[in-house]
Amino acid sequence: MSEQSNKRKALMTIWGETLDKEHVLPEYPRPQLIRKAGYRILNGEWEYAFTKTGEILPLHYDGKILVPFSPECVLSGVMRQLQPDEYLWYRKRVILEEPADPRADRVLLHFGAVDQNCIVFINGKKAGEHTGGYLPFSFDITELTGKEEQQLEIVVRVRDLSDTSWHARGKQKLKSGGMFYTAVSGIWQSVWLEWAPEKRVESVIADWDGRNDTVRITVLGEGISACRIRIFAPALCTGEEDNVRAPEDAERFLENEIAACDAVPGETAEVSLPVIRLWSQDAPWLYYCRVSVPEGDEVISYFALRSFTLEKEGRVISPPALCSQEDGPESGSKEQVKESRENQTEKSPDPAAPRICLNHQVQFQYGVLDQGYWPDGIYTPPSEEALLFEIAGMKEFGFNMVRKHIKIETERWYYHCDRLGIAVWQDMVCGGGPLKSWYVTYLATLFTQIRMRISDRHLFLHSRTKREGREEFEKEMLETIARLRSHPSIAAWVIFNEGWGQFETQRLTELARRTDPSRLIDQASGWFDQGGGDFRSIHHYFFRLLYEKEDRRGLVLSECGGFPWMEPGHSMDQNQYGYGKFKSQEEMNGAFTALMDRIRELEQDGFCGVVYTQWSDVEGEVNGIWTYDRKVRKIGKTGGF
Repeated sequence: MSEQSNKRKALMTIWGETLDKEHVLPEYPRPQLIRKAGYRILNGEWEYAFTKTGEILPLHYDGKILVPFSPECVLSGVMRQLQPDEYLWYRKRVILEEPADPRADRVLLHFGAVDQNCIVFINGKKAGEHTGGYLPFSFDITELTGKEEQQLEIVVRVRDLSDTSWHARGKQKLKSGGMFYTAVSGIWQSVWLEWAPEKRVESVIADWDGRNDTVRITVLGEGISACRIRIFAPALCTGEEDNVRAPEDAERFLENEIAACDAVPGETAEVSLPVIRLWSQDAPWLYYCRVSVPEGDEVISYFALRSFTLEKEGRVISPPALCSQEDGPESGSKEQVKESRENQTEKSPDPAAPRICLNHQVQFQYGVLDQGYWPDGIYTPPSEEALLFEIAGMKEFGFNMVRKHIKIETERWYYHCDRLGIAVWQDMVCGGGPLKSWYVTYLATLFTQIRMRISDRHLFLHSRTKREGREEFEKEMLETIARLRSHPSIAAWVIFNEGWGQFETQRLTELARRTDPSRLIDQASGWFDQGGGDFRSIHHYFFRLLYEKEDRRGLVLSECGGFPWMEPGHSMDQNQYGYGKFKSQEEMNGAFTALMDRIRELEQDGFCGVVYTQWSDVEGEVNGIWTYDRKVRKIGKTGGF
């Protein structure tokens, strides 16, 4: 293994090569909460400037930047790293149109994600500020728009301390190399305007109660007093024609109403469903619904009926919301419980091992690690088609699960996982002080070999000495769960990875459990396991695999493989980073096949899931199934699992 050199070859994906600068990521950014009153995507050319001071707005701008690509990437047109002692400024002038619905008299400015801290100005006045590089936010800018000309000057000031501070940053590093990659800064997800009523719906949360064939729906909103919920017949939305790229595309799913009810916002309404279609990877049925409020707002959302559980001998043992002490899972009928018990007995030589179940049917989860990096856009995919290529390709290979590694994606990524049918294990984004690799990587591997459990109370060793950093991680963990929990594809939350910034693991596990009692939890992927959550989560790259079966937690190989091969002409760096070394691509593929055979043995012995590292190369890390530019498939050319 070696770190990357500074001399890198520029790589482009086919989508980056054909990028239409006049139509950059034009799709509706929030497909699970669609409002038809009017919107406008602001992606495209903005002005930009780098300054040493952030006290005054720039008098002059340096040139044009293509939003939402960060200035560090090729597609932005800038290719410059924002330093911790610098400020990055954006400016764009737009003319506001009248809303399609006169009741939608408020103007909202949305940002998908801005890394790391930003202040937004509208017509020279401060609209608001936000800290945190991975989560969406918005401002009501109505009072700042002006009443006559309706001309907006939007200015965004960004500062990014990257890995010099304790903020969440994931794999970003100013001095990239090995398993750390180019730091991004600024706007890296879509920016858009939306017209909405002052009193409006903010979210729709749906949970299935399979025992009574009902769905429990909670509508949250700003100042709304009541709402009407209408549910329509379930649909399979896997075709290209089913992709909701604009609000009007959702109308085709609202033709056959099957249930309706009135509800009080903030309270849970139970709606009986006469038609039951369970979501699965083979048949990802979605139920669309329309929510209307007397104040004039109306949104379209969707949900699915499914449960991811950990079961033993046909009885649910986690998550708690789906457990019953008397006759099995709340979310499944007695017939399903019986069938699950028979299924486990027939298929497993070790039926007493805790198993992951989808809708109470044992499902071994074959997963792949996906870091969401692109050679031309870094954090930002070059197009919608690129996302579809990834998710559809994972399913074609044979994966039924993807672990989104230390990054939060755009809403549209999760939407495609929902509609195309692939389960998601979602990592929280780590942060903290400088990583002590000698402890959380090398010694941790030794601790695993000698079966020694190490406490997470050593804040210095885990780079978590800053109280502000611990508080911010907790806040962002809760916000991540709140933002994403409505997506049916999400099967599990992963709180910590390999000890990076780890602290108070048990308390945070229980906090996550209370916030979303319907999901499984991997509290410590890799090592520094504290005995909680739903999995004994093991990383296996080098040494002999050691494990002990547990009574209440499932065994998961949450990272393995990582076999490197540098494809000539498709790598950014002549040095390579990965796990192991091979003389030929055929030898590397042979190692992959042997690993898959071993995984099938582990499945029989009680393991319930695996995550292969990784879907694509990332910069100098060449252990992907695909090359970084997604032009060459290096592993399993004749098929997947």
